[in-house]
Amino acid sequence: MINSEKLKVILQKKRQDQVSHLNEYAAREEQAHRMKAEGDDYMRSPFAIDRDRILYSGAYRRYQGKTQVFSFTNMFDEEMTNRSLHTTYVSQIARTIGANLGLNTELIEAIALGHDLGHTPFGHDGEVALSACCQKYGIGHFHHNIQSLNVVDYITKRGGGMNLTFQVRDGIISHDGEVHNARLIPDWDKTEAEIKEYIKTKKKGEKATWMPATMEGCVVRISDTIAYIGQDIEDAIRYKILDPQDLPIESTNYLGKTNGAIINSLVQSVILNSYGQNYVAFDEETSQQLLNLKKFNYQRIYTNQHVKNTKVIINKSMSLMFDQYMEDLLEKRLNSKIYPQFLNHKNSKYIDKFSDAEKVRDFISTMTDRYFNEEVKHYLLPGRYM
Repeated sequence: MINSEKLKVILQKKRQDQVSHLNEYAAREEQAHRMKAEGDDYMRSPFAIDRDRILYSGAYRRYQGKTQVFSFTNMFDEEMTNRSLHTTYVSQIARTIGANLGLNTELIEAIALGHDLGHTPFGHDGEVALSACCQKYGIGHFHHNIQSLNVVDYITKRGGGMNLTFQVRDGIISHDGEVHNARLIPDWDKTEAEIKEYIKTKKKGEKATWMPATMEGCVVRISDTIAYIGQDIEDAIRYKILDPQDLPIESTNYLGKTNGAIINSLVQSVILNSYGQNYVAFDEETSQQLLNLKKFNYQRIYTNQHVKNTKVIINKSMSLMFDQYMEDLLEKRLNSKIYPQFLNHKNSKYIDKFSDAEKVRDFISTMTDRYFNEEVKHYLLPGRYM
């Protein structure tokens, strides 16, 4: 028999040791709160519980089948970065920064692992294409950070959600690696009502100034950028749409010429400029060079002609599939995959809460690239209902 009392003493001592290393601005487990109260778990902190719920979810497993930047490349080159690798990199970078700043690394890991759960197939190109469909059917703009919150709140566990802590949920919806911030100052007093208002604003297509509620959320947000900026360059070189000699000399001389060197420079800058502070920041020169590199990536990678060509395919196929699933729901075609592989596994609370268009949005956003491609072929080939 396991001596549970002795185990409790050991684990409580371990958790006390972890808390003793936290700085004054770090999130404490006693601050954690959930929408639905739960009993205590003496083996894990609330943030560790959240991390494990995310880690063992079906949405997390599907990361490995979703594109990061270069759509369709995983069909012929499995070493190209996918969403799973990106999420792992964000987690590792954020935990390194957080540990050196005296922050709560369990909260950081939970946010990092969950921040992209709502991402569509085909990366940001898929996100833009799905957003156009959502607007067409009157359910507002699609944003993957909002959808990530939908995943953990409403879609997983048959529609019951994971019941994560406010701090993790806030970190997930507050990540935005595309917005450039030299300094991130937490919105310490953020409320659930503000999250709901933010969602309404973004669905309207309007801009919103938005910061995480914790230092840990800020670390994940800045780590998201650190994780992708150099990796996208290395993938572009591997994909042969970029030559190493094309890289901006000033930025690479300052930050480094490889992904590893760039990460090292950026991580060091964050630690040096954030240590002992109530914010997370780069120094001014590093921030400027990073911004230059972002602009370079946008001009030479994200808008490259090869990438543009795939966007046309994604836009057309996304529109086709969204329309088709809407028709399937209207006609109640129970052999459509949206029933046996999605809706039949949802409880009445989910079914009653969301419109048909929202259900289609949720179904498509869960798909991997391969699954989406197979569905397109299924609907384009004759005899599918025979």
